Amino acid sequence: MNDAFQVHPIGWIRKTDRTVRIEIDPAFQDGLLGVEGFSHIIVCYWFHENDNPTDRGRLQVHPRKNPSNPLTGVFATHAPVRPNLLGLSACRVLSVTGTTIHIDSIDARNDTPVIDIKCYIPDKLDPSEIRLPDWV
Repeated sequence: MNDAFQVHPIGWIRKTDRTVRIEIDPAFQDGLLGVEGFSHIIVCYWFHENDNPTDRGRLQVHPRKNPSNPLTGVFATHAPVRPNLLGLSACRVLSVTGTTIHIDSIDARNDTPVIDIKCYIPDKLDPSEIRLPDWV
């Protein structure tokens, strides 16, 4: 495999006991224009603490780290171990102040690098068309 891509953080997740926020690098502040108009955003981040050959090579896991769940391919899970360590979370926007987006929660650790942010626009999927495995 010869193809490689470079990605660079646009910001970082910052968590305390009481708050969760995304601190955006000031170079990207102009990209925040209009974010406050959305109730939710999709945050793309890098599982930086799993960046090693072993975790990148793992292709099957027990979902939610529960051994009673069936062994499942990583592409059918949200596991942080995978060939490319991308994570995605839908987050409620509480406020936007300067280069900081205050959110309700995120399934990422403190100091996790943020790769991209997208506004959340609901799909036109009919909920009756959605199928999920029993372990979800």
